[in-house]
Amino acid sequence: MFSRDIGIDLGTANVLIHVKGKGIVLNEPSVVAMEQSSGRVLEVGEEARRMVGRTPGNIEATRPLKEGVIADFDVTEAMLRHFIDKINVKGFLSKPKMLICCPANITKVEQKAIKEAAEKSGGKKIYLEEEPKVAAVGAGMEIYQPSGNMLVDIGGGTTDVAVLSMGNIVTAESVKLAGDNFDMEILQYIKKEYKMLVGERTAEEIKINVATVWKDSRHEQMDIRGRDMVSGLPRTITIYSDEIEQALREPAALIVHAAKQVLEKTPPELSADIIDRGVILTGGGAMIHGIDQLLAEELKVPVLMSEEPMDCVAKGTGVMLENIDKIERKSIV
Repeated sequence: MFSRDIGIDLGTANVLIHVKGKGIVLNEPSVVAMEQSSGRVLEVGEEARRMVGRTPGNIEATRPLKEGVIADFDVTEAMLRHFIDKINVKGFLSKPKMLICCPANITKVEQKAIKEAAEKSGGKKIYLEEEPKVAAVGAGMEIYQPSGNMLVDIGGGTTDVAVLSMGNIVTAESVKLAGDNFDMEILQYIKKEYKMLVGERTAEEIKINVATVWKDSRHEQMDIRGRDMVSGLPRTITIYSDEIEQALREPAALIVHAAKQVLEKTPPELSADIIDRGVILTGGGAMIHGIDQLLAEELKVPVLMSEEPMDCVAKGTGVMLENIDKIERKSIV
């Protein structure tokens, strides 16, 4: 049996794997639960995510990727190996080729770390591609034409903004601020305003069900439970969309600023194309309510949400795997 080529969206929050000829076969959180004393991996992915904030002292549930790059090499390798074994793509005598996406402006050292982790987890030949380019392909943008396409990819740890033309990135900006930062701002807001501690999972639920970054566009409320910082006892409070919008103004403004910087560096002919075609939003972080309206208002160009924004990068790896010979010469040695 021959091995199958695979594309990996190695995200800070989620790992998605696309198998050539099969489509997306895995979508799991980038979380690993380990026994601290022995370093033994107990659970990976969804099972490990359920343990976040709920483990005894000797077990730690961690995210091995921070801000789009590897923070813990050994744990990332163990996580990748687990996922690759799970989807069963290795052949009897051969290993799969892997195409992995990385943020636009990461260093050579960070690229090398991603490549080595993939090789150790069972890859034969590793190709790295810049995430905005792959996301644009996955979103169905015609980036190989001589016209400007602008994309804002808001992931878990990084936001990549890029203008693409003729199959390459013309200008790009990568900021280490995305969906996870929205969670942290919500945590800090509740801590400061209500003197109450809540977990990461609660913050994420608030982000999905209540939060918005566009003023007066959402009017939801939600009861949340946490620990009172004064009494130390459990407590329930009600959170409203309006107050979360205020809490998220700063990170949302930084994403807008990155998009403006890219537009300022874009050649005028390509800027004209972007006015016609609009800006496409991809990535899980782009699903936060109101981000499309905020960007459209600030950039003065149409902003459109891609279909299934979380899957765009993984879908893009699938398209690129079909044309692996074209990127063969560009693989990092």
